[in-house]
Amino acid sequence: MNTSLRMTSADLANFPDDGKRREIIDGELYVSTQPHWYHQVLCARFGQFLGEWGDESGRGQVAVAPGLIFAEDDDVAPDVVWASRERLARILEGGKLYAAPELVIEVLSPGRKNIARDRETKLKLYARRDADEYWIADWPRHAVEIYLRAGDTLTLAETLGPGDTLTTPLLPGFAVALDRLFAGFPFAEAVGEGEG
Repeated sequence: MNTSLRMTSADLANFPDDGKRREIIDGELYVSTQPHWYHQVLCARFGQFLGEWGDESGRGQVAVAPGLIFAEDDDVAPDVVWASRERLARILEGGKLYAAPELVIEVLSPGRKNIARDRETKLKLYARRDADEYWIADWPRHAVEIYLRAGDTLTLAETLGPGDTLTTPLLPGFAVALDRLFAGFPFAEAVGEGEG
């Protein structure tokens, strides 16, 4: 990539407020349109369940679509994050996160480009920037992929589906049945269909 064409956080401020999500990863601009209804409902549910657990445990906080600025050329807005009180005290400045929270969650959006961004580009970014866990949720399939830190990478540990319960040692006592997480969601065509 030509370094003179690398986008930075400063460039994001020059775009119009048109409802599109713009992110920069390794200097490259990624643009997404407004997400699907079930995408947003799923983000809200992750926020709800993680928030309830956080309130009860007192261990940390959850946020939906926070600004996460790793560097001038790595400026993203993950769908949901959870950070412990200790880490949040170190990484939160001026309402933005400047380092990885422990947990990052992305909900897949339709289109090969969007899926590649979440399953490849963002996976590498969050691994490189020291997130401890990365969850990728696929609402049409009612599935959640769990990636755990293994040295310098995030490695797929398991894929959960209907009938499974989402738990993690990162959040002791947190548990949510996927049937509850995806309650009322239709099973749909694979989100990988079409461009996007």
